[in-house]
Amino acid sequence: MATRVGFENSNEIGVFAALTNGYCLTGINRSENFYSVFESELAAHIPVIHATIAGCRFVGRTTVGNRRGLLVPNTATDQELAHLRNSLPDSVVVQRVEERLSALGNIVACNDHVALVHPDVDRETEDVISDVLGVEVFRQIVGGQALVGSYCKFSNTGGMVHPRTTVEDIEELSSLLQVPLVAGTVNRGSDVLGGGLIVNDWSSFVGLDTTSTEISVIENIFRLSGAGGSSGGGQMQGGQGQQSNIVTNMRSSLIDQLS
Repeated sequence: MATRVGFENSNEIGVFAALTNGYCLTGINRSENFYSVFESELAAHIPVIHATIAGCRFVGRTTVGNRRGLLVPNTATDQELAHLRNSLPDSVVVQRVEERLSALGNIVACNDHVALVHPDVDRETEDVISDVLGVEVFRQIVGGQALVGSYCKFSNTGGMVHPRTTVEDIEELSSLLQVPLVAGTVNRGSDVLGGGLIVNDWSSFVGLDTTSTEISVIENIFRLSGAGGSSGGGQMQGGQGQQSNIVTNMRSSLIDQLS
């Protein structure tokens, strides 16, 4: 199920929160409303943790992780690093990365098996991503955009990419990631998927402006509505026809918005 949520006056919830199958990070808010939404949905399954990076609240754009690990930029303080290590499960490795492109959430998109990274990241950073997160790493652009973390979002069951991504590129990425993909938007037509959407294998959260059509697409492609099979192979086979329907629905909604 996809849950609408806002951070103060912002719909860009992916800037202020990060979600994986092993934990959830949220930026510190003036009220507890933002945190409490995640706590009520997730606390029974995974820890939900208040965090800051370099004293700032945008933990979703400065960190990247999966169930095995969490990477933070070199601007993170020792105190923040210690807090994360104490709060996260022992199985999660927390590592600081020396990377000049320090908004890691913008330049890396990953699930528990594969990571797409900005073409210009350092070779050392690529090695750290592979070692800490336990994933295969591919340098990639999505829809002509190098900020892969901002313009695509995928879990272990499905993914969404920039709406201007060509059909050929979607098929190529889908083959690379081994999950079904669809082009789509959040927050009433925004193509910054990393900003308006966070997702793991069983739940997702979207900005308050996200339309019911966009939520329907998200729930279908990420298998959040109980429609998908439990095995990866079944998901791939069952996803093809369903993906076609999702694309048709998205095109209709985009045409409605533009007309």
